[in-house]
Order: sequence, then structure tokens, then C-alpha cells
Amino acid sequence: MESEIRGWFTGRMPEGWFSGPPEIVLDREEIAVLGTLPDPPAEGGEAERAALVDGLIRRFREETRERRIEIAREAERRFRQKVSWGVVCGGETVMFTTLSVPVMTRLRQSERQVLDTLVAAGVARSRSDALAWCVRLVGKHTDTWLADLRDALQHVDRVRSSGPDVNS
Repeated sequence: MESEIRGWFTGRMPEGWFSGPPEIVLDREEIAVLGTLPDPPAEGGEAERAALVDGLIRRFREETRERRIEIAREAERRFRQKVSWGVVCGGETVMFTTLSVPVMTRLRQSERQVLDTLVAAGVARSRSDALAWCVRLVGKHTDTWLADLRDALQHVDRVRSSGPDVNS
């Protein structure tokens, strides 16, 4: 399914939007389309370069908005998942739209106290924000391990899909 979605989006993107095929990131609820914009010239100071990257990202977002919405609606009907968009430019990643999906969890008192401490310290506004902060922190520090785990899961999906159909 992932290769079908990747191919579909690559085929639907207008030429010149990105410097290569878009990266497609999937989960149960969302298809995230992340394209790389051409890098800006390296001349100028750090502040000038940061402003240039910001301007390029904003211009791309505004100039492509209607077409991205059209492609997203078509994809949402076809794949029955929401679509979000983002770009990478000058080493910076900016997501334009993303889903925020509620997730139910059960935590023991000691785990809730961690969240409450983050709220009391002003790191997060709520337990929900604190939990999201913790998940981002873990994800940031375990990228390699999570990438290996995702690769293994993709391999399992490929093997599973090539096996016999047990629903027949």
C-alpha cells in the first residue's frame, strides 16, 4: 500500500514543486507528504539565510495552496486517510498541516507525577502536552532504533502480503 501511495503522489505532483520525489510518511490516520525545496544560495549572513528560507517556505505554501488542497481531497477519497503537507528547505522542516489524534493511555501514579511535574514547571500546559513532549523527546533520542524497528515492520508487512489469503 505504501508504494502505491508513494507512486500516486509522485505522479500527481506538478513538476518543479520539489527537487526530488516527495517523502511519504504513513500511519493509521494520516498520510504526510514532505517535499524538499531547492536550497537557497549560501551567501549572506546567518540571519539573512534564515529569513530567505522562511520566505521560500511561505511563498511555496501560498502559491501551491489550492493545488495541494485539490490533491489532498482526491487522495483522501482514494486512500481513506487524511493528508498533511510539509517541506524541507535549507535544513529546516516545516509542516503546514498535521492531524492531532487523541490517544488513550493508562498511567500509574508515578507516571502521572512525571507529567504533572512537567506541567508545574511550565514545560507543558497540560498532561496531554506533557505526554506529547515526552514522546517527541524519546523519538528524538532513539531515531536509529525506531527506524530499524519500522524497517522490520515493513518487512513483516511485505512477507504477510505475499503469503496465502487466510480470509478465503
